[in-house]
Amino acid sequence: MLKKNAKRNGNTDPRVIAALIVIFAAAVLSQFAMYSVQPESVAVVTRFGKYVKETKPGLHFMIPFIDRYDAVPVKRQKKQEYGFGSAGNTNESQWSSQGEFSLEKTMVTGDLNSVEVEWIIQYRLIHPKEFLFNVVKPEDTLRDLSESVMREVVGDRTVDEVLTIGRQEIEAEGLTGMQEVVDKYEMGLHIDQVQLKNVNPPQQVRASFDEVNEAQQERERFINVANGEYNRTVPRAEGAANQKIQQAEGYALQRVNEAEGDVARFTAMLAEYLKAPEVTKRRIYLETMAVVLPTVKSKIIIEGGTEHILPFLSLGEATKGGAK
Repeated sequence: MLKKNAKRNGNTDPRVIAALIVIFAAAVLSQFAMYSVQPESVAVVTRFGKYVKETKPGLHFMIPFIDRYDAVPVKRQKKQEYGFGSAGNTNESQWSSQGEFSLEKTMVTGDLNSVEVEWIIQYRLIHPKEFLFNVVKPEDTLRDLSESVMREVVGDRTVDEVLTIGRQEIEAEGLTGMQEVVDKYEMGLHIDQVQLKNVNPPQQVRASFDEVNEAQQERERFINVANGEYNRTVPRAEGAANQKIQQAEGYALQRVNEAEGDVARFTAMLAEYLKAPEVTKRRIYLETMAVVLPTVKSKIIIEGGTEHILPFLSLGEATKGGAK
């Protein structure tokens, strides 16, 4: 009886083995058939290396060992740095080796001067299919074309423009030129921003450039001081001149009006004189004497020649003396 049970226990049921095999195969297949896409990415599914579809974030299935997928972070903004490198970067193409920093940032301007330009670009992967299939190593290619475009833009300007007033134009033209090349090669990228960082003359001549800049700033300061003094003095002088002119014009108008009034008075007097010369002459004489006599202290009245001299007693003065 024991031998029979032992023999029965030693033999495994084939159906159990088959079930275990099926379960194991299903687990393995599910492991290779399911994949998950992160929220900031899309997955590009290929079958035997050929593009099949794009899948959105979430859990998806594919044919095991036949299909494969590549996650492309379409919502993440990436960055590349040129001429320098920031610590802690997660993008493999964010910056090149330190030995290449000097080569990347050294450029020649349009007036054949040397300048060191450091810049960054920010970009996004907007077309996953183009990004994966159209260009080999697209982000390395982006580094090469970015450096080429920047050298062309800087080479069209003088060293003074690059160091001072031309930064914004260089950034704008660099962005436009890079995007044109990216679109031409259908790399699936969008350049969001080009930003210049440190722009300096070479180390060997930096001290001389600093002296030139200081001299230019000093010149600008003197010009601003002179303009300020000019703006204060000239308006004041113009105001004083306008005041004098207005006073002269007013005086001239007054004199003209007085002259015109005298002319009108003498014209009216002439008209009356012509009507009655003797009467007018007598009236003018009396009016004149009424004005003149009060100003004369001593008065002698002569009537009919020098024979009859009549003393004139000023009763007004005698009255004043008696009052005293």
